[in-house]
Amino acid sequence: MPTVYDVPSDDLIDRVREYLKMNVPDVAPPDWASFVKTSSHLEEPPVQRDWWYTRCASLLRKTYLRGPIGIARLRREYGGRKSKGNIGKHKSPGGGAIVRHALQQLERAGLIQTVVGKGRVLTSEGRSLLDRLSFEVKKQLEKSIPKLEKYG
Repeated sequence: MPTVYDVPSDDLIDRVREYLKMNVPDVAPPDWASFVKTSSHLEEPPVQRDWWYTRCASLLRKTYLRGPIGIARLRREYGGRKSKGNIGKHKSPGGGAIVRHALQQLERAGLIQTVVGKGRVLTSEGRSLLDRLSFEVKKQLEKSIPKLEKYG
């Protein structure tokens, strides 16, 4: 059975985003989500309307790959280079409230749990969800990409 490691990340995140949007009522963008930037190095808020679900899906995937993982490390994952004028560019972490609130929503949905002193890890339900959706993505990719025939 294919896992998260076996499918392209963008296809999996899109599939998980749609699943979270349709089937998980605990995951919903907060009221302030349409006004905030996702990091201090950015100049404008996200353009996508459903960016919150994409971020939650990405957090699930990162927790699967790198868990147990804490908020500070996730902030670094979503950060970037901030322009300081003549001084040059320096690394800037991503928004902590976004990561924290998204993880809390995923915890309420039963997909992530907190391990004291270590960070967040996926529950068995979250791991099986990602494995099942990666299987669906792999099956869909196999249908869309034709098989190479043997020559000779």
